[in-house]
Amino acid sequence: MAANFSETLMGDDGLRSMGLLEGIWESVLSSFSKYQVATYGSILVHELVYFGLCLPGFIYQFLPLVQRYKIQTDKKETFDKQWQCFRLLMFNHFCVQMPMILGVFYFTEYMGIPYDWASMPAWYDILVRCLLCLVIEDTWHYFLHRALHDRRIYKYIHKVHHHFQSPFGMVAEYAHPLETMVLGTGFFIGILLFCNHLIFLWSWMSIRLIETIDVHSGYDLPLNPLHLIPGYAGARYHDFHHKNFNGNYGSTFIWWDWFFGTDAEYKQFCAKQTTTKEE
Repeated sequence: MAANFSETLMGDDGLRSMGLLEGIWESVLSSFSKYQVATYGSILVHELVYFGLCLPGFIYQFLPLVQRYKIQTDKKETFDKQWQCFRLLMFNHFCVQMPMILGVFYFTEYMGIPYDWASMPAWYDILVRCLLCLVIEDTWHYFLHRALHDRRIYKYIHKVHHHFQSPFGMVAEYAHPLETMVLGTGFFIGILLFCNHLIFLWSWMSIRLIETIDVHSGYDLPLNPLHLIPGYAGARYHDFHHKNFNGNYGSTFIWWDWFFGTDAEYKQFCAKQTTTKEE
């Protein structure tokens, strides 16, 4: 019944596309070892998704029509800032994150995570698991992020990320190496709980990158589909955190900030902005 439903949902074109994808996937598995697929594949997915998503934001600075959607219009991106960000990113990606990625193969082997097409979960299964991962990561991020703002340790770790008060896409992973590991732990919790295939790991990685680059983009673009997610914070919400330093500690959702009242200054700011526009 499930197979018939999927066939009806996708139609003949969808099934042909799935057949093509299956062929490509099986070709990859037959051409490379599981270690190569897990390791080099994960590195490739991370780098392509990250910089592929950062590219539009880089181009936006040269498009006057898009500048109307820039949140902090008085602070422009500069080559020096972007180059500084890129250099630390390269260090973090290859000296901090890559050692973690090197463990993907051993994790999948130890946990018995499949790679084959026959074990590939349905798209809706992956989507639900990724949404659950977002909730878990956001919870971890809220409390650990808030802790990193403690005055006793802020200047030693989290201050690096706040170097850019007006963020742009690449700033998403611009951070002290220790912060990368501490806040990054929230990403791995979901993998430990929900990973049922290598493709899920790559899907969750991609979704998390889409979210974090969006909220750091510095642009509040219209018709952003991510705002269809209930409670999604978005770029304007997190941009205020970079500008104000305090409050709005959640990574993806507004729930924990609402519950603990750490969005109070943001609400005051929004109310003031609304009053100014009305006048």
